[in-house]
Amino acid sequence: MVAVLGLTCLFCSGVLGGAYVLTKEPIDKAAAEKTNKAISQVLPSFTEVTYNEADHYYTATDGETLVGYAIESTVVGFGGPLSLIVGITPDGVVYNTSVLSHAETPGLGAKCTTDAKFMDQWKGFDPSIKKLSVKKDGGDVDAITASTITSRAYTLAVENALKVFETLGGQDNE
Repeated sequence: MVAVLGLTCLFCSGVLGGAYVLTKEPIDKAAAEKTNKAISQVLPSFTEVTYNEADHYYTATDGETLVGYAIESTVVGFGGPLSLIVGITPDGVVYNTSVLSHAETPGLGAKCTTDAKFMDQWKGFDPSIKKLSVKKDGGDVDAITASTITSRAYTLAVENALKVFETLGGQDNE
């Protein structure tokens, strides 16, 4: 009995290991393509992008000119992790945002990826002029209907990205 169980476990481990080896490269390639697409959505046109692995941000340039930063930011939403990429121009303005992954409730919090009104308010969001919190908390961000927790999490992710921007020597946005 022990030998049969051991051989079964060994066989299953081999199958899982083989599946991992076969699928790792395509999964990594798809993730890289998704990230590259997101970067192109959150920043003005650029010719070159470099990644800082330690701090999870991308620097985009057009020749010698800095176009902006695409900063990854992950927070906990209502359903679990909410990962964004936030494009910030050199003057500290949020150019745009894009959701990389989420675990929000379909039809409610998941609207953070499809609700045009919610998504469009981040384009050109200037934290030196607008208060970065949902209107329910006295800020300028319109929350998704029935999804205040997700909206707060999204706002926090943008705020965290702006803090990273400031540590990179970005404009002081007080």
